[in-house]
Amino acid sequence: MSLMSREGTLSFSPQRQESFNQLVCVERWNETADVVSFRFQAGEPMKFDYKPGQFMTLVLEINGEQACRSYTLSSTPSRPYSLMVTIKRVEGGLVSNYLIDHLQPGQSVRVLPPTGQFNLFDIPAKKYLFLSAGCGITPMYSMSRYLTDSQMDADIAFVHSARSEADIIFKSSLATMAQRHSCFKLRYMCESITTETLWHGDEVLHEIGRLSAESLLNLVPDFAERTVFLCGPEPYMQAVKRLLGELNFDMAQLHHESFATAVKDAQHRVKQAEMQGIEPANSSSSFMLSIGDRKRVLTSEQSLLEGIEAEGLPIIAACRSGVCGACKCQVLEGETESSSTMTLTPAEIEAGFVLACSTKLKSDITLSL
Repeated sequence: MSLMSREGTLSFSPQRQESFNQLVCVERWNETADVVSFRFQAGEPMKFDYKPGQFMTLVLEINGEQACRSYTLSSTPSRPYSLMVTIKRVEGGLVSNYLIDHLQPGQSVRVLPPTGQFNLFDIPAKKYLFLSAGCGITPMYSMSRYLTDSQMDADIAFVHSARSEADIIFKSSLATMAQRHSCFKLRYMCESITTETLWHGDEVLHEIGRLSAESLLNLVPDFAERTVFLCGPEPYMQAVKRLLGELNFDMAQLHHESFATAVKDAQHRVKQAEMQGIEPANSSSSFMLSIGDRKRVLTSEQSLLEGIEAEGLPIIAACRSGVCGACKCQVLEGETESSSTMTLTPAEIEAGFVLACSTKLKSDITLSL
């Protein structure tokens, strides 16, 4: 398991555990009106070893077609016998809405083991600042739970943004952490509140509105001394990056996760339907994608990820925006064009590795997953 090193930074040493690809849902409950948490266990008792902040990919069959979606684990490896994901219902969200509507305790799901570079162990820090909005709270909750469970007296400032207090996920559990751990400073930004809510308390500070440079200075005066972990909808993350820039924050100390939006999911499904037999209009060129003995024609406007998923091949695609690096694969032959190489090293790029979600074909290619 994970330990504090003598230098005071986090280290990670994986336990020996059997591989798994099926988990059983053992519990589900509502966090808010449109957010549900699911707890999973293996068929036999098993300790799950992963890094706080990582994600897990669920592989489902919906309407006769394979669908893969990745969700950040809201559980913590300090409580190792189960895994938990927390999912928000979104308009047009194929997999999220399917899970909320259909997945019940006792049912099994196919999964790929946890992975991801946005986690406590791969990002060293002495003082933490967790900034989140919406379901972006899930990796921050996992990290906070791990740090407080481990009794490390970690210096954590946690600022979460929500539409209202009724939309705050994990509200009760976070309040308990704040009450029990003096080094855990919990703050909220809410666009609206109700007078019926006991809003002020000794452990938690609150402000009305959206996070701004002024409110950040008020809620976390020493933010400049902290390593920032950021997660939430793309507009929120872009706004946070701008305000940190305005405050001359050292951006090398900013680390972020990204979630796919409902709009991107809808666009992805439309493109998949087109690939089942309808050529996109005004398509000027098309190329052959070869993966082992699988072959598929893609247009110059379609991504590698779309072709891989259309063939029903397993691939992790957490952010679908070139941020998380989960969909890394290697081009063995042919020419491609990438809009993002964010998580790739120069050596990987030289070896032909690309991010499938952000790469399009410029010729026939051969790909290795």
